[in-house]
Amino acid sequence: MSDAVVYMLAVAMLLATPGPTNTLMATSGATAGIRGSLVLLLAELAGYLIAIESIRLLLGPVIAAYAPVGVILKVAVSIYLVFVAVRLWRRPVGVATGGRTVSFANVFTTTLLNPKGLIFALTIIPQQAPGLPGYFAAFAAEVLVFGFAWIAAGAGLSLVAGTRSEALPKLASGALVLFAGYIAMSAF
Repeated sequence: MSDAVVYMLAVAMLLATPGPTNTLMATSGATAGIRGSLVLLLAELAGYLIAIESIRLLLGPVIAAYAPVGVILKVAVSIYLVFVAVRLWRRPVGVATGGRTVSFANVFTTTLLNPKGLIFALTIIPQQAPGLPGYFAAFAAEVLVFGFAWIAAGAGLSLVAGTRSEALPKLASGALVLFAGYIAMSAF
């Protein structure tokens, strides 16, 4: 996508779409608050940038040449999401315990494995374009803006839910399992 406006809108639409990373960001906002979740923006940004460059340079050509690799990756991502969902389900709520419900490593790894990375790498971010660093800078800015929005949405939801906010990580866990199922089904 070489048109800057279309590019920015495409990135925004994909980042606004609920998914595994956004679920974790909102859950952290709900349980650790905005201030306690800000470091997760770096985890999300690093996860996306590493995933996109790895896919663009290494994984994309391999998947194109060997379709079973794509299937194996989708199954692995599904298994990882179920693992995170189980840990999130079992972990006490951060606000109530003073601990962190969603870790830097959870967000980084989930983003690194997020199927959105494939879409960004193979269809949205231009393969060759003048000003490619500008496209990446705009992408990074949008990741930070939308990541913050998901954190703030989670924090707002926690305020609205009040004492019922302890159920939010359980709901997020269920959402992660649904995402895992969808990704696993798309593999076959």
